[in-house]
Amino acid sequence: MDVPGSERRLAAVLAADMVGYSRLMEVDETGTLARLKTHRIELIDPAIVKNHGRIIKTTGDGMLVEFRSVADAVLCATEIQRRMARRNMDVSPARWIQFRIGINLGDVIVEDNDIFGDGVNVAARLEVLAEPGGICVSGAVRDQVGQRLDDVAFEDLGEQCVKNIARPIRVFRVRFDPEAKGAPESAMNATAE
Repeated sequence: MDVPGSERRLAAVLAADMVGYSRLMEVDETGTLARLKTHRIELIDPAIVKNHGRIIKTTGDGMLVEFRSVADAVLCATEIQRRMARRNMDVSPARWIQFRIGINLGDVIVEDNDIFGDGVNVAARLEVLAEPGGICVSGAVRDQVGQRLDDVAFEDLGEQCVKNIARPIRVFRVRFDPEAKGAPESAMNATAE
């Protein structure tokens, strides 16, 4: 049953979460927040805009982003992960800021500038399956992207059972060279450490 005032649409949904946020906050609250804010301002938010995404909501250590194009969602995610890997090169591993990202293509319910539904829930579960600095996508995302993106390959992880989703989800790990197509050095040197 549809909720009055809501709209349904197909969307590429990106869910991202920072790895080890609580640990980093415990060690250095002010520094962690400052570095995360810098990454958002200099790298993450511009990558989302550049790839035609719309930030739906943020949490202290994560975000939900909607894209009209699956290819744009994957390009955005790989750009963020590549550039974050480069930003972490000169930082002690104990202070790395890394993200896990999940991307799904599915039906969503839009209401009051927020999105809900199975398409969102699956993206969140895919994010949990991703390794630090990695990206996991659903079979629907993989099928739509095909071979259209250079420097991106997919590793089939098979059908996975995930929390609170009754059916198994076909999951693919995005394989990309973290050094390829990185940020210009001027952007790399702008990190606040």
